Amino acid sequence: MLPASGPIPATPDITDRWETLAESYISDGIQEVVKYPLVSLGWALYLGLAMAKYWDEGWEVYSKHPNLYQHLRDVRGFDYMDEVVRFDLYHWDCEEMVRSCSQTALDKIRHEQIEPASPMAYYVYARSVKVLYLMGAAVGLAHLGYKQTAVNMD
Repeated sequence: MLPASGPIPATPDITDRWETLAESYISDGIQEVVKYPLVSLGWALYLGLAMAKYWDEGWEVYSKHPNLYQHLRDVRGFDYMDEVVRFDLYHWDCEEMVRSCSQTALDKIRHEQIEPASPMAYYVYARSVKVLYLMGAAVGLAHLGYKQTAVNMD
């Protein structure tokens, strides 16, 4: 879904929005990480996908919402956030892609053998969900037809 080479699609609107979403997402996600680590990681990617869709549909309206993550979560609850993104926003079953990315992230985290519930574990989790969020946004923008191109300012 992402371009084979060159820069991946991104926009500062979506990238910068993570700062207002992170605290509430991490607060919810960290509660799931022990029992459902793939969900805890993967839902961040779904959140990025949702932000890309919101950006495409009308960021001037969506950007005014105080917390788009909570809005998205509250449609059906945290457990069903994936279905809201896949079926209500996109009509695209990207579950296998999200599962694969989440599994790769989890495998890399476990490979580091970080002590559970340590400050380092929290740091690695927080950084991982941010990367997955940005990845979700890039995939969403690419799916919607956006391409990152260089602009010649000469």
